[in-house]
Amino acid sequence: MALRGITVVELGGLAPVPFCGMVLADFGAQVVRVDRPGIRSDVSRLARGKRSLVVDLKRPRGVAVLRRLCAQADVMLDPFRPGVMEKLQLGPEILQKENPRLIYARLSGFGQSGRFSKVAGHDINFVALSGVLSRCGRSGENPYVPLNLLADFGGGGLMCTLGIVMALFERTRSGKGQVIDASMVEGTAYLSSFLWKTQETGLWEQPRGQNIIDGGAHFYTTYQTADGGFMAVGALEPQFYELLIKGLGLKSDELPKQMSIKDWPEMKKKFADIFAKKTKAEWCQIFDGTDACVTPVLTFEEVAHHGHNKDRGSFITDTEQRVSPRPAPLLSNTPALPSTKRDPFLGEHSEEILKELGFSQKEIIQLQLDNIIEIHKLRANV
Repeated sequence: MALRGITVVELGGLAPVPFCGMVLADFGAQVVRVDRPGIRSDVSRLARGKRSLVVDLKRPRGVAVLRRLCAQADVMLDPFRPGVMEKLQLGPEILQKENPRLIYARLSGFGQSGRFSKVAGHDINFVALSGVLSRCGRSGENPYVPLNLLADFGGGGLMCTLGIVMALFERTRSGKGQVIDASMVEGTAYLSSFLWKTQETGLWEQPRGQNIIDGGAHFYTTYQTADGGFMAVGALEPQFYELLIKGLGLKSDELPKQMSIKDWPEMKKKFADIFAKKTKAEWCQIFDGTDACVTPVLTFEEVAHHGHNKDRGSFITDTEQRVSPRPAPLLSNTPALPSTKRDPFLGEHSEEILKELGFSQKEIIQLQLDNIIEIHKLRANV
């Protein structure tokens, strides 16, 4: 795989950093997740392909364990607010002095500097501060709270992954690691570059929810079907819109012009009445395979069974019969080969990892007795 031979130390955190670590693991990196004692499960459930080490970083001997681990690592993933790692004597100045090739990735909501850098926040706050939330929502309503995908995973985890891959590539020239300051606010804002660059094109001249691709147009929105399902319509171009009109059983010469904004609300009502007369499956029979840009809104229960997704093997099933998306994108020569094993128990690999670092069995036992580390192994039922 593309990242074969790359070792990553991921400090346990919530969604964004675990996702970043999982992407790296999916594409071949060896990822060790380091969790604090007393935790029994990974709430993010994004530990696929990782090994788990539980160590108490609030104690000097625990810090020494992590420094020994980072001395041999390529990447460190820091999920904490600015200053936390420095207080633990685990900041980049110390770790990169011991390992100049270490790439120190710091993923936080507001970044490593600025007046908000040390305050708490969640996805909605980061999307709000990026400006993007102001553009999300229906006309006349409050800005719509999106799923926590934009900041946590797009502008956060995935943007941090991109930074790591670029730093790894640069290291092939300089031989040196660097610090990555990944701000979820800035990552989300960067994702929205298209919105910024098209402000003077007319795409956004109407109030929120009344523009062509924010749900204002009757040809770029969703409609409920007779069985309670939904269809997504995205027929922007005239030739695609004509196919949409034909599929709905309407005639263009009897309708307002597609771009007549004042008629959009009435056309939405007309389309809604028509879509409500057939089931989702019936609409799929009409539009599947056409260029009308009409697709079913698939539920999580449906998506893995859809013909197109089955054709490409877009979803995978693990040994516990849990379905999840296959890693993307597909690389022709070095595709991701995600683990199908269950996620590790926290501390399942503590002993194994410490032995690889050169700790003796006696030292490991003493660390466990002193509650510096925790070891939790799967016990067979007899």
